[in-house]
Amino acid sequence: MAPKARLAAYKVCWNAGCYDSDILAAFDSAVADGVDVVSLSVGGVVVPYYLDAIAIGAFGATDAGVFVSASAGNGGPGGLTVTNVAPWVTTVGAGTIDRDFPAHVKLGNGKTIPGVSVYGGPGLAPGRLYPLIYAGSEGGDGYSSSLCLEGSLDPNFVKGKMVLCDRGINSRAAKGEVVKKAGGIGMILANGVFDGEGLVADCHVLPATAVGASSGDEIRKYITVASKSQSPPTATIVFQGTRVGVRPAPVVASFSARGPNPESPELLKPDVIAPGLNILAAWPDRVGPSSVPSDKRRTEFNILSGTSMACPHVSGLAALLKAAHPDWSPAAIRSALMTTAYTVDNRGETMVDESSGNSSTVLDFGAGHVHPQKAMDPGLIYDLSSYNYVDFLCNSNYTTTNIQVITRKVADCSGARKAGHVGNLNYPSLSAVFQQYGKHKMSTHFIRTVTNVGDPNSVYQVKVRPPSGMLVTVQPEKLVFRRVGQKLSFLVRVEAMAVKLSPGSSSMRSGSIVWADGKHKVTSPVVVTMQQPL
Repeated sequence: MAPKARLAAYKVCWNAGCYDSDILAAFDSAVADGVDVVSLSVGGVVVPYYLDAIAIGAFGATDAGVFVSASAGNGGPGGLTVTNVAPWVTTVGAGTIDRDFPAHVKLGNGKTIPGVSVYGGPGLAPGRLYPLIYAGSEGGDGYSSSLCLEGSLDPNFVKGKMVLCDRGINSRAAKGEVVKKAGGIGMILANGVFDGEGLVADCHVLPATAVGASSGDEIRKYITVASKSQSPPTATIVFQGTRVGVRPAPVVASFSARGPNPESPELLKPDVIAPGLNILAAWPDRVGPSSVPSDKRRTEFNILSGTSMACPHVSGLAALLKAAHPDWSPAAIRSALMTTAYTVDNRGETMVDESSGNSSTVLDFGAGHVHPQKAMDPGLIYDLSSYNYVDFLCNSNYTTTNIQVITRKVADCSGARKAGHVGNLNYPSLSAVFQQYGKHKMSTHFIRTVTNVGDPNSVYQVKVRPPSGMLVTVQPEKLVFRRVGQKLSFLVRVEAMAVKLSPGSSSMRSGSIVWADGKHKVTSPVVVTMQQPL
């Protein structure tokens, strides 16, 4: 993203894991070394910020003017999976790009099942179909053999055959090694129900491909039916190299962690998404591309997937923005990336969620997919200082002791409580959470302040797209700027009527407010969550 950037790397992870002490030391070292951006492809479980080493280290960095971007985590597609959710961290989810690596399964009944793989070794004999078995039903103990775990496959059943394995427990490439050791000719790796239809291309040690959950069901069904018929089940894999110009793209990656934010529901996370599926990435020279110990191949680059790939894209963009605008704060850079992000794919429709094939929502992509060129000139920014974050912590009912752990300074909450509620943090997204205690009508308001970084004399008009069934008003509806750097505030009022919900459930609806001056469009998602208490 930023080819001229200079890189410093700080090692915080070891075979036994990533220690809080190392993470904190790395943050402090990076700040002392004068970095402009910290890129953090590390994450753990969500805990209160004062117990979260990443949040504490990141606060110190942000306080020193360093932009921190962090992976949202790979716990998707389920809700409440997003990690690294502190408001002073830019949280990055993963999307696809318009390139993939098709490797389709051809079944003996003539059907072709879509799959992906970056296997580059000797292929299968063209036009030849191989006997096909499902590891879970052919010898072995069923469960561990279905997952193709180490030592679970019987070579008498597997030798010379194409083997269907289920995802889970051991690594995807390790399953291929288990099949190879047992004499299998190739592997089809089927997603579980939870993985949905999201496909990740791997550098396998034998001819292998990955297929979605429904495709896995279809292949298992074919094996069962064909096994009882005159023509036993057969299959092959047809590798098609690299395909570009894929539609739709971008798509929200199935594994990308999703909101709502478990720690601060009034703060929409992730913030944005960036390319994170099947990304060309540098690779260490002492490890085979499959990470399997027996893999003796060596390569300088590999195809990798994860929010760990998405986060560095945003870190690089932050470096570009910092170079173009040296006076911008970390919050200003994040604001520019968020308010210029897009939510439509290359077909012009709302981005799709890879796991389900349905339209994705703000809980999946936050403000949207980053758009580097537009972020360079966002028009208006939502800026924040360390004092604003302290107010946010005060309004989150953290004690002054808790807050001091995060800020490493004496904290004073006396003024903050008057500043209203948690959602009043001057963030580029707006999230309202209503508890329906038998109330019929609920309302809240947000105060936001924007700084003009566009043209000196500019007039912005607001366009409100309220969440369905809600009333959203903005006052004033027009912002008139006289100079660059000028700040103006506005009030957003959100009114909602109660909806029918079963106890303990919630419903989320989203809309947006857009400030436009004819040249810039400054877009903020508006999210309203209705909760029915137990």
